[in-house]
Amino acid sequence: MKILVTGGAGFIGSHIVDAYLAQGHKVSVLDNLSKGRKSNLNPKISAFYQQDIGSDLDLVFKKEKFDLVNHHAAQPSVPLSVKDPIFDAKVNILGQINLLQACAAHKVKKIIFSSSGGAIYGTGVKMPAKETDPLNPISPYGISKMCAEKYIQYFASEYGLKYTILRYANVYGPRDHFDSGHVITVFTHLLLKGKKPTIDWDGNQSKDYVYVDDVTDINCRALEKGKNEIYNVGSGIATSVNEIYKIFMDVLRLNLTPERAPKRAGDLRLFYLNAKKAKHDLGWQPKVDLRTGIQKTVEWFQKNR
Repeated sequence: MKILVTGGAGFIGSHIVDAYLAQGHKVSVLDNLSKGRKSNLNPKISAFYQQDIGSDLDLVFKKEKFDLVNHHAAQPSVPLSVKDPIFDAKVNILGQINLLQACAAHKVKKIIFSSSGGAIYGTGVKMPAKETDPLNPISPYGISKMCAEKYIQYFASEYGLKYTILRYANVYGPRDHFDSGHVITVFTHLLLKGKKPTIDWDGNQSKDYVYVDDVTDINCRALEKGKNEIYNVGSGIATSVNEIYKIFMDVLRLNLTPERAPKRAGDLRLFYLNAKKAKHDLGWQPKVDLRTGIQKTVEWFQKNR
């Protein structure tokens, strides 16, 4: 299969590229390198295009004739979306539409889209959130992901583009970068430097966390399954920031008191996902528990500092 992975030099996308190549697929990457790194690129990829998803994609699609697009290029930050909602919309909505138009024009068979399992449900949903629950995003990032999903469904209806939408919990693991703001990555970077992390709010805000290898697994399963379906991708367990910090203290054998700060704009008090549909349809369930995943993440960053 000929596959394009947008954001394929980034944290999650680069892991998916590796997995697709290992399965024998021909994989190209499109990434503007605003967040991604060339060092993440697998040397076995067919082609690398340093482009933005909002740029003219016609020549790339005409040349490569992709069967499937895995779309991970995005503006991924909730705080940044609050600060600059216009930029967020340009990337996550207009960039998405541009990509979908290229898919339709060049007869791409299917798109796999990385959505958000936290920001998109927002508040007022009984946890764990199910795919059929109402969407009530409270941040521009969540709104842009919701819009992107709707545009995918429109293109499916209008042009026959098949899709699988994956609503991720908080993904963590190797290759993430410090400025992502992801709590596990930030804690890892700071603690390995002997610095005190800062815990926002009271630290009791609790989220669902899923290890990047498990996310890669479901992206592989979605190549052939999950036609025109939406799946939650999470552990089904809510873990507080304070609990995560305790795991770090244990794993690193430290005893540091963290700094404290006010609540971040757009942050959620609680979210965790019901992923039973993914287990039923795709045979997927997470294999890496949080403590093991944190240990693996710490070990990777220790080796790659």
